[in-house]
Amino acid sequence: MTAVSRHGATEAGGVDRPALTDAHAAARGWLREIFAARGYTTRIDAIGNVFGVLERGGPDAPLVMSGSHLDSQPLGGRFDGAYGVVAAVAAIEAVRAAADAAGLAPRCNFAVADWMNEEGARFQPSLLGSGVFGGEHTLDFALTRRDGDGRAVGEELDRVGYRGGDPAPDPAAYLEFHVECGPELEAAGKTIAPFMRYWGAIKVRAAMIGEQAHTGPTAMARRKDALLGAAHLIAALRTLPDQAADVLHTSVGRLEVEPNSPNIVPGRATMFIELRSPSPAVLEAAEETLNRLLVECAAKAGVDYAVLSVDRRPAGAFDARLATMAEAEAAALGLETMRLDTIGGHDAIPVGRRCPAIVVAVPSVGGVCHNAAEYTAPEDLYAGAQVLARMLWRLELSGGDLAAAAAA
Repeated sequence: MTAVSRHGATEAGGVDRPALTDAHAAARGWLREIFAARGYTTRIDAIGNVFGVLERGGPDAPLVMSGSHLDSQPLGGRFDGAYGVVAAVAAIEAVRAAADAAGLAPRCNFAVADWMNEEGARFQPSLLGSGVFGGEHTLDFALTRRDGDGRAVGEELDRVGYRGGDPAPDPAAYLEFHVECGPELEAAGKTIAPFMRYWGAIKVRAAMIGEQAHTGPTAMARRKDALLGAAHLIAALRTLPDQAADVLHTSVGRLEVEPNSPNIVPGRATMFIELRSPSPAVLEAAEETLNRLLVECAAKAGVDYAVLSVDRRPAGAFDARLATMAEAEAAALGLETMRLDTIGGHDAIPVGRRCPAIVVAVPSVGGVCHNAAEYTAPEDLYAGAQVLARMLWRLELSGGDLAAAAAA
């Protein structure tokens, strides 16, 4: 973790490497050096996902994949995503060493995945690379997403040298280990938590559209303040979870104000809105309320509004057999477990459309995430890697047969 955290390191102790920035490319270069040193074949697909493939079982052997992502939020933490990539390398190496020591003929191939633009901080939607892999997005859709400066994914892949042409591996199973990004494990005094379900999300980009004017001579009654309309909406959205305790989260995490001058009444305010819930009915009702609030808040401020884009991710469940396997291997190590839902998105969600998939969490101190103060104790990082290695070992012994591995 220390080595990869040097790329995009911030003075506050975190990292700043949004997708396809120079810092992100440097971190991926570091990973590729590890692949080369250990005999992995690096593959880069057309959307810039990076895979390190260890072919030990032959071309017809099943392939088991593990990993996460090396991109971060702006001014984010060191562990979110990167831990899953580092743990995958360590666990696969442990399985290789154990098999060699026991003189066992390899039965599986393995791959480490570093997915492109998991965070969605620079390009929306999030889970973009894994979304193409899982069939949720077309390649053309993904390549044409643009950041706030108008740069397209395809252009930036070319700039940093990560637009590939290799075929992506076809996994029999995908295992992703991650820091929890929540307080539950630490509060319960437990170490390992398979995520059983993932919440659904609706992400809306909407704009309040007013009229640019001078903040001095323009009479208050004549102003069409787009930012005021956004403020009304942001405040109203915050009240919705109070009526649906523990089953609805709302946020406006990004606000783009134009022209963003201290002495100009804003003519446009673009909001990046999120609604999250494990319940499709709650999510549907929240979206209906959002649509009503857009009309009401725009009218209250005397401005217009426009919905610019809507991205939907339905709620669902991860593979129960992999969850049970994680619990069994944790118990064999004397580690206590609990089952959790994940409210945030993970690459395992779209990957799960192609193969059985799971996310397993280790504790986050204080539940802090997307923050330079994000931290997981070394002993918990090690414990997660041990559980992952033992799960991969089971799959190796079963020749990639998940049903047999889960029953072992």
